[in-house]
Amino acid sequence: MIKINVVTSNKSWHKYISDPSEFIEKRVNLVNKKYKKYRNKNILFTLLLSGDVHIKKLNKKFRKKNKSTDILSFPFYEKNELKKRLQNDREVYLGDVIINLSKIKDKNNLSNFILELNKLWIHGLTHLLGFDHKKNKDFEKMRKAENKFLSYIR
Repeated sequence: MIKINVVTSNKSWHKYISDPSEFIEKRVNLVNKKYKKYRNKNILFTLLLSGDVHIKKLNKKFRKKNKSTDILSFPFYEKNELKKRLQNDREVYLGDVIINLSKIKDKNNLSNFILELNKLWIHGLTHLLGFDHKKNKDFEKMRKAENKFLSYIR
């Protein structure tokens, strides 16, 4: 079972979603109902709902890019180590995902905002699960996994 810890560091998130933790947790539960791969495990990750200034600082510190971005993912394990952990351990901490409110709040309406938020946290989760998009074939695998997760919450 996938479990999430949602932390809101930017209170402006509450203007768009009254309870961001509950909102995301409900969607993770929907994923868990359909995605049975980890039903006998505790797969944990943290989602930090942030703003422009904070994510820019993190992007500069960890990626050496002095600019804002929509999402950052910090996997706890390298891909091969993660694979071993997921096979052998009952509980695995995947890592952290940070989403920038400023990059999605300008959407025309709430349904677009919700869709973008769901796409971003799922994108971050797939990174934590070992997917990347550096090569075209990897991009296609990751996109397929993201679309599968998105279909579970629609």
